[in-house]
Amino acid sequence: MVDATRVHIIVKGVVQGVGFRYFTMQLARDYGITGWVRNREDGSVELEAEGEEIIVKSFVKDLSIGPHSAHVSKVDVEKLLPGEGYKDFTVRF
Repeated sequence: MVDATRVHIIVKGVVQGVGFRYFTMQLARDYGITGWVRNREDGSVELEAEGEEIIVKSFVKDLSIGPHSAHVSKVDVEKLLPGEGYKDFTVRF
């Protein structure tokens, strides 16, 4: 993969109980990004995403908007070493 990148993301705001994980999964699949997403006990949503750097940047921008029912107040992104080798994008519980 050219310019592959992997990021760890925490999304804060009104992001649980509003379909945010499934929005994220569909968005990732539309972009061709692999990884996972899950709710955290503190009310935020956590995910890892792996793909071409420019596509991951667009994905993060769309996450900051979220689905209509969500209100995203903050998106924290930490760059990780690529190479986890996810096959798909999944929702974790």
